[in-house]
Amino acid sequence: MKKTLIASLIAFGALSAAHAKDIVDTAVAAGSFKTLVAAVQAAGLVDTLKGPGPFTVFAPTDEAFAKIPKADLDALLANKDKLTAVLTYHVVPGKVMAADVKAGQVKTVQGSELTVSTMGGVKVDAANVVATDVAASNGVIHVIDSVIMPK
Repeated sequence: MKKTLIASLIAFGALSAAHAKDIVDTAVAAGSFKTLVAAVQAAGLVDTLKGPGPFTVFAPTDEAFAKIPKADLDALLANKDKLTAVLTYHVVPGKVMAADVKAGQVKTVQGSELTVSTMGGVKVDAANVVATDVAASNGVIHVIDSVIMPK
């Protein structure tokens, strides 16, 4: 797991230097978001996340999606409405860089609020932020270690 995380961080460092890619292309190029990209495609959100934004995306890695039992993940991927709700819960309008993060409630594109805490590292709901400020042409990606679910 540490090797994968380190490889992801190195890949993100290289990607951060090339700002020309949008959020979707940045996630595809990273290689550690295959499940997230497939979910975005299944929900029909590719065009939205390639749009002008700006967006802040809390992006779960493939390892984060692997924590969900396969039957539950398959059911989620098959239910477009629920999948859209879960994915848009990971997106905040605007471009929020790590230096601008404050503890509290943040309204998501989905409509619900997620809880950001900054004690002992940054968390969104129960997910740890493991990499920050991955720049994209239409926003920023912060990498998280768990899939977060709307309340």
